[in-house]
Amino acid sequence: MRIFVTGATGFIGSAVVKELTSAGHTVLGLARSEQAAQAVRGLGAEIVRGSLEDLDRLREGARQADAVIHCGFVHDFSKFAQNCAIDRAAILALGDALKGSDRPLHVTSGMALKVSGRTGTEDDAAVDPSPAYPRASELTALELAAAGDHAAVIRLPPSVHGDGDKAFVPMLIAIAREKGVSGYVGTGENRWSAVHRLDAAVLYRLAIEESVKGARYHAVGDEGVPVKDIAAAIGKKLGLPVKSIAPDEAGAHFGFLAGFLTMDAPRAAALTRNALGWAPKQPGLIADLESGRYFEG
Repeated sequence: MRIFVTGATGFIGSAVVKELTSAGHTVLGLARSEQAAQAVRGLGAEIVRGSLEDLDRLREGARQADAVIHCGFVHDFSKFAQNCAIDRAAILALGDALKGSDRPLHVTSGMALKVSGRTGTEDDAAVDPSPAYPRASELTALELAAAGDHAAVIRLPPSVHGDGDKAFVPMLIAIAREKGVSGYVGTGENRWSAVHRLDAAVLYRLAIEESVKGARYHAVGDEGVPVKDIAAAIGKKLGLPVKSIAPDEAGAHFGFLAGFLTMDAPRAAALTRNALGWAPKQPGLIADLESGRYFEG
């Protein structure tokens, strides 16, 4: 297939592009700068110049493709609501270009689900967008599917880990170095699901090749890693004490990460594994931390 990928130079998107090209697909990668274009070429993909805000360029890329994978998102949490609006507009533009065809659009989403007290599954609905959580990636994709477009959703867990990770785990490591303790909030028994980026890339490929309209897939390797265990692994590698931070002190200690560190979000992927024959093979989150790569440099 000829597949258009947004976020093609990102941490996850670049792994997806490499996985697709290795499997024999032709990839068009969105690149907003010459540096990004060179990176896309280096991955063996063709280039569509533009950004997530260039809606005409997104439509053009989608029209040239047999399928679209939307991995792009602006990860600036100081402008989260604005970036969520950019994301929704981008998804609608991609859907507009594919309207009336059976060409699939797979949209990346998070795992904020309407579930409490148990492990969430693919059958659980996403939380409704709100001022507190304005991201509408999944809702937008499923709106397109309900209108007849061939859209589906790939949900990513709080930690997508592996070489090149710049998200929550590296931020926790930086905070631990700065504060002199590796912290967690309260008891730390709340859990994060996680997946290695290379396993996630395989899932994206399998999902686009299977192409089921309206499907929701879970890219989950670890169903639920206690946050206390993550802090312990960080403390061990840094030689720092591991400490519980009181909930009322979490904001001052962790900044915006405090909210994520109190989240209990175990997620299963049995339905995804059965549907696609997906079997994660890479190290889990704790094993990845224990390997030491997160602490180099």
